[in-house]
Amino acid sequence: MSTPESTAPPILLSIAGFDPGCGAGTAADLKTFAAHGCYGIAAITALTVQNTQAVESVTNTPAATLRAQLDVLARDCNIAAVKIGMLGNRGNAMAVGEFLDATKYAHVVLDPVMKSSTGTELLDAGGIKYLATELLKRVSILTPNIAEAELLTGIAIKDLAAMEAAARKLVEMGARAVVVKGGHMDRAVDVLFDGTEILTLGSDRIKTTNTHGTGCTFASALAAQLAQGRSVREAATLAKAYVTKAIEKSYPIGKGRVPLDHFYRLRIEAPARGVHEVPQHGMHPAAEPAAH
Repeated sequence: MSTPESTAPPILLSIAGFDPGCGAGTAADLKTFAAHGCYGIAAITALTVQNTQAVESVTNTPAATLRAQLDVLARDCNIAAVKIGMLGNRGNAMAVGEFLDATKYAHVVLDPVMKSSTGTELLDAGGIKYLATELLKRVSILTPNIAEAELLTGIAIKDLAAMEAAARKLVEMGARAVVVKGGHMDRAVDVLFDGTEILTLGSDRIKTTNTHGTGCTFASALAAQLAQGRSVREAATLAKAYVTKAIEKSYPIGKGRVPLDHFYRLRIEAPARGVHEVPQHGMHPAAEPAAH
């Protein structure tokens, strides 16, 4: 007798690089998807050699291999949303653009990763040009940080007014909606422009420094909220709140940058020493009577 299958949660696709320390990239995406009740699948754009302290090297996935990963996943799964992060080079960026043209997904979040926080190049010049002129037109929402927004628009961003100007210019360049992330500013303020209205998303700056993977996590949380039917404004607000709390609850796992606690909502206190929870289905093995 077969058992009925459970209803699948929304399936979200991460297109990003792999971070062995699992604080950023695909690992951060998948953890964020899971924390929002979604099922994550992934196409890997690059293998990095890095830890919490630095990115030591990057090996980009061949464009044909990336496209094959994307195609095989699209044939098999009903994908509710896509989150795009590190692409590595123009070939991979073009492969993703062609994939989006063929699939026409309703929700596509592009985090335009260009450099690591320690300065390693994560997208070549050709890839940046393609992203700025072609790829951003194919997504639902773009989520650059200050440095990325400056590079894409040519606008020097020193204050909130410049963030708003950059957001408007990115929409003029073809983006449907933009969140310019101000996490590197004096106050942690993001600016959302949906093509019609500007919305400022503010939060108190958390004293934890060198947080790792915040951009990946925000974009992934945004994709998850969109996949669950929220508007862009509501999704961005909820994603911001999630990232703020995940930063607040972050903890060091190495000697360098601190990754977020993606599962802070599930954190439970360990039972006191000597206290064991008895399984509901029967006796705990330690409680069973010894054979004589």
